[in-house]
Amino acid sequence: MAPQVVILAAGLGTRLGRPHPKTLTPLRDGKSILRHQLDRIDAAFGGEARVTIVVGFKMDLVMEAAPDALFVYNEVYDQTNTSKSLLKALKLSAPGGVLWLNGDVVFVDGLLEAVAEQVDAGQSFICVNTDSVADEEVKYTLDGDGYVKDLSKQVRDGALGEAVGINYVADADKATLITHLDACDDQDYFERGVETAIADTGSRFRAVDISRFGVVEVDFDADLARANELDVEAR
Repeated sequence: MAPQVVILAAGLGTRLGRPHPKTLTPLRDGKSILRHQLDRIDAAFGGEARVTIVVGFKMDLVMEAAPDALFVYNEVYDQTNTSKSLLKALKLSAPGGVLWLNGDVVFVDGLLEAVAEQVDAGQSFICVNTDSVADEEVKYTLDGDGYVKDLSKQVRDGALGEAVGINYVADADKATLITHLDACDDQDYFERGVETAIADTGSRFRAVDISRFGVVEVDFDADLARANELDVEAR
């Protein structure tokens, strides 16, 4: 079965302040964040991945930039957050697990190849690093077995690093995650659905440490500058 990959790209991207969807922001080489993501997905999965992009704000621009992808429309993109965009995509996904990415994540070659091995294992996971993080970042803690316990921007004590916005839900855990995303408030990030699924049902998401790879989630101009320092040229 072809791997399923979802890119969340419906939001307004107000913090970056561009007139277009944030995923279409060009990097130093002239390619958009989205194009870099799509190229890396193709490389990691041999062109076999079934890619679905959740669109909303100026969706026609995203659709024109990725004519070979499938699309899910979040019609209330200006009133909801990523929990509801992911919910829509998972409800419409085919049987099997789903790898999902935030549409503003810039990362280097090799990361998705490493993650593909985890996808093949069929274990739900959250990609994390062990860098020091600011209040704005999504942070995580682990239980005694190395699985994610807490996952939110509100984690303070015991935060081990950042959840970087690249994650996987196995087929066995997908229905539970859908239920918990459905119960999220409209303004919740998808991490809230993951966190409550873990707390309420014992769902297990392994923390996959990708600290050795360069990854930047672009929210502000300073993040974009850091992303442009990565070696993002495709090999």
